[in-house]
Amino acid sequence: MTDIITILFNKVKTVISDWSDNEIYAVSFFVNSNEDYSYRGFNNVSSFAVSYNTEEFCEGAGKYDEERWNYAFWSQDEIMIIDSDNPDDAIETLYDWYEENGITNIGYETENEEPVGHNELLNIASEVAARLQKEGYLKEKFGKQIPIIVHGLEYTKSDIKATKKANPNNEAKDFLKAVKKGNI
Repeated sequence: MTDIITILFNKVKTVISDWSDNEIYAVSFFVNSNEDYSYRGFNNVSSFAVSYNTEEFCEGAGKYDEERWNYAFWSQDEIMIIDSDNPDDAIETLYDWYEENGITNIGYETENEEPVGHNELLNIASEVAARLQKEGYLKEKFGKQIPIIVHGLEYTKSDIKATKKANPNNEAKDFLKAVKKGNI
């Protein structure tokens, strides 16, 4: 059985190991579907990218302000982890995992539902984030707890659930409070 979590964990950890900005206060795991993304004959497939935001970039936004937590205000200098436009072993492994788990019709969506494969990738990203948090990787690298926000463009209920799961030590408490206040 394909160990997608370990494969993506290692890829994400390699990306984060190159980050050196001490002003990082949040990490983004951006999972997004797009009708223009296609892979293995499927359209509307989801991608997965990582990035971060810094205190300097959010220019003094308050603890619960939208400018601090909404990805639309971030620099969005993401590094692709799963990318249909530049296929690599990671996307191959994801599609093998889909197949092993009986997930078919990748990208197909009905009204009010995410495309097939999207929530599965969102959950995988959440598990990768939770492993980073449980192993203390971010705290060790940056000397402080840093939340990992797992999201798409809309901050759906699934995104909020994934973010809670991704931060088992309550690292995302300020983000979640901003959501609860309706600031995102």
